[in-house]
Amino acid sequence: MRRLLLAAAFAAGCAQPAPRPATGNVRDHGAKGDGTADDTAALQDAVDRAAGAVVLPPGTYRITRPVVVDLDKTGPASISGNGPARVVMAGPGPAFKFVGTHAGTAAPASVKDNVWDKQRMPCLDGVEVVGDHAAAVGVEATGTHMLTIRRVLVRKCLHGIHLTGRNRNFAMSDSHVYHNRGVGVFFDRVNLHQANVSGSHVSYNGGGGIVVKAGEVRNLQVTGCDIEANHDKDGPPTANVLIDSTGGSNAEVAVTGCTIQHTRAAPGSANVRVVGPSNPDKGTNETRDGHVTITGNVLSDVKVNVHLAHARGVVVTGNTFWTGVEYNLLVEHSTGVVVGPNAMDRNPRYHREEDGAANAVRFRDCADCTVTGLFVKGTRTAPAGVALVTCDRMHLSGLTVLDCDGGGLLLDGLTRSRVTGCVVRDDRPGAGPAVRVVGGSGNVVADNTVAPAP
Repeated sequence: MRRLLLAAAFAAGCAQPAPRPATGNVRDHGAKGDGTADDTAALQDAVDRAAGAVVLPPGTYRITRPVVVDLDKTGPASISGNGPARVVMAGPGPAFKFVGTHAGTAAPASVKDNVWDKQRMPCLDGVEVVGDHAAAVGVEATGTHMLTIRRVLVRKCLHGIHLTGRNRNFAMSDSHVYHNRGVGVFFDRVNLHQANVSGSHVSYNGGGGIVVKAGEVRNLQVTGCDIEANHDKDGPPTANVLIDSTGGSNAEVAVTGCTIQHTRAAPGSANVRVVGPSNPDKGTNETRDGHVTITGNVLSDVKVNVHLAHARGVVVTGNTFWTGVEYNLLVEHSTGVVVGPNAMDRNPRYHREEDGAANAVRFRDCADCTVTGLFVKGTRTAPAGVALVTCDRMHLSGLTVLDCDGGGLLLDGLTRSRVTGCVVRDDRPGAGPAVRVVGGSGNVVADNTVAPAP
């Protein structure tokens, strides 16, 4: 009997421990959170087994491979930081990669049942991602439907938020994408309709702030953000907000209520740049890319504050501009551009910062554009405050252009256009003609207040 009891006790002592419960708390799945241990397997196990809700308690979680959220396998998934949860990506690729299978549009009828059942609205909330590898990325998403990023900080990575392939209905808010080597929020050759970036801080990213490159992006809203200094002075030209349709087709964008500024030391820097190529592959040179609204923003301290090239249907109104080192507004090879009341003032507060800044407005090789109610004062080192060069069917009215070196208004090769009801004056001693006309034909220039006279 004694022998049997000893055998039973020995067997009980050798029994395997019960598996950890699938709580979703990464500590229960083996994560140490001490900044030293490799917590990759623990975080991946929590994602794979936790029935959707993964929680990172306060700590520093070092990982060496992407934590992949395969939505069709995991079901609806959220990853949340409870307090100061930091993830250090010490390997190449994204710290978190969300993968879905959505191949439809935003229309409800195009969303398959498995997407609604298993993939709807994946979330990342309350987590900091710090890169510790040259190829580390914060977050990548492909094939997702309603991806939501909130209260996330990404820094020291290659790219912050990287959207690839095909996604729909992306929302990012209350986040900080700060001091990354590449792009802050990167729409990288992605097919994505319905995207909102709001209330976020996107700054000091060397490859651009919010960048749309090739692909097909529609219905992008950038609202209430602080977007600053997203240029590498030793890197290629980019912009704080760049919509580049080269190799793709992007349109239907609103940039509203943001502060967008810095850095004038970077060659080719811009605050908002819209580049829409013609379409020779479709048998036409028509300008098609655009439908962009830029309104209610504060724009300053770059080479060009707003640059439009080969764009169509762009509205620029209600903004304040200063320290456009080369131009406050440069519009090239574009059509259907409407510029409303904007303040382009040389405020004495910024004179020291503006040394050498032209702050000029220039339209070149454009057609069918309207400029009304624009205020321009004190441009420097430019042929004129407002210049129209080889443009056709332009309508300028109600402009106030004051005290500009080189003259207020230059009409060079302008045809079939109308300039009326403007105040163009320079009352400083020794000022030259306020308006200069070079060539052109078929224009109406009337009912303007001009001094000195041409």
